[in-house]
Formats: sequence, C-alpha cells, structure tokens
Amino acid sequence: MSRDETGAVRDTELEKDRARYGLIAVVMSNLAIAGVAIFGVWRLDGDKAVIVGVLTAAFTAVSSMTTAYLGIKAISNTARSIALGSAPRHEPGHTAAGTPAPDAGTPAPAGPAAEAPAPPAQRAP
Repeated sequence: MSRDETGAVRDTELEKDRARYGLIAVVMSNLAIAGVAIFGVWRLDGDKAVIVGVLTAAFTAVSSMTTAYLGIKAISNTARSIALGSAPRHEPGHTAAGTPAPDAGTPAPAGPAAEAPAPPAQRAP
C-alpha cells in the first residue's frame, strides 16, 4: 500500500471510532437521563403536575442531545466530503433541471454571483 492509501485507511478508521464512541456517549447520556427521570417519578408518589414536569424535561434533554449529535455528525460528514472533493461539482454549461441555459451570445456575468442559483419565485397570497 502506498502512503496515501495507508493515511486514507487510518482516517477512515479514526472517523469510524469517532462515530462509534460519539453514539455510545449519546446513548449512555440518554439512558442516564431516562434513569434519573424514572427515579424521580418513582419518588414523587403520584404528584401529577410534578411528574409531567419531570417527564417533559427528560424528553427535552434526550431529544436535544440526540438532535445535536446527529446535526453535528451530518455537518462533519458534509464538510469532510467537500474537503476530500467528493461533493458533486457544478460544471459550466450544465444547468439545473428547470432553468434554461443562457444563450451563447449573451455574456455571462462575472464573479461569485454568477455561480449562485436564482432564488425561487415568490407566491402570491
């Protein structure tokens, strides 16, 4: 194996380890939150208003933790794929579906604004 292939394998293994241990940390945290909520409900002896508050707080903590992990992981994967160059590239001369290609006689605008797609049309109420 060449040095580049060895580095790529090592990076892939490192990314798998990060994903695995991050997921384990989130699952363990969620289990701890659920355990504390269950213990709290058990110790409250049927006070409905407080039980609802405890369960709402536990659900909020679990969903926030899970959503944060998944969001950070998705952004990390996207950034990594862009950095490695595996993101789809916009080739000149090809346009997105539904937008007409500019005429050959029309000069193309220069600068970064030329690459940005036009915003969608506003709907009338």
